[in-house]
Amino acid sequence: MNSKVLKTKNLVASLSDRFRALPEGWRCRLQPEVDKAYFKSLEAFLGAKLQQKKMIFPSPELWFAALARVSFEGVKVVILGQDPYHGSGQATGLCFSVGEGLKLPPSLVNIYKELAADLKISPRTSGSLEGWAEQGVLLLNSVLTVDDGVAASHQGQGWETFTDQVIRRIAEERNGVVFVLWGAYAQKKGDFIDHKRHLVLKSAHPSPLSAYRGFFGSRPFSAINEWLTQRGETAISW
Repeated sequence: MNSKVLKTKNLVASLSDRFRALPEGWRCRLQPEVDKAYFKSLEAFLGAKLQQKKMIFPSPELWFAALARVSFEGVKVVILGQDPYHGSGQATGLCFSVGEGLKLPPSLVNIYKELAADLKISPRTSGSLEGWAEQGVLLLNSVLTVDDGVAASHQGQGWETFTDQVIRRIAEERNGVVFVLWGAYAQKKGDFIDHKRHLVLKSAHPSPLSAYRGFFGSRPFSAINEWLTQRGETAISW
């Protein structure tokens, strides 16, 4: 095997390697996905991108950041996004979150506006949502990678199937989790969640294109905390 082929195989293997670094609760439940044809195809797709020195966001060490930050057993809230930000330095592996010091994306600006109206919390200047993740908020995009500057460029490559299984495992094996479904895309992705076992909050997406059609005034943050405290759990410090 020549060195070029060996290098390509190492790049392709990196997705599985990064999966194996996740907390055991995720690994034991999602390992069957790694062995399926769609995941191997996704692995090859990403490996080819890296081999061609294409810029992918977020950086590879952050592809599974949402699952790395919150253990399966520790998930209290799931917020579903769609794709990572495709601007330089924006994507962190957590949906809606951006790196420290970066301009707030419009949807996050509106999330902060609703948070301020709901819980009287002053809008923050930082776009990092790491603090939410540390408290058990799984900030999960449907697609976990994207090409530099090309929105939705990794849709249909297999990520959606993988993240469907993440949601399904939580919905079927846990009780009392809050699922936050903003917009039609997230609501369709989560349409199998049992509303009798979990709290499912639906509204318009916080994007400027739709926020005034039901996101503003939906008060999701107080609803989440009321649900958690009624169940004897610690509320989220938003």
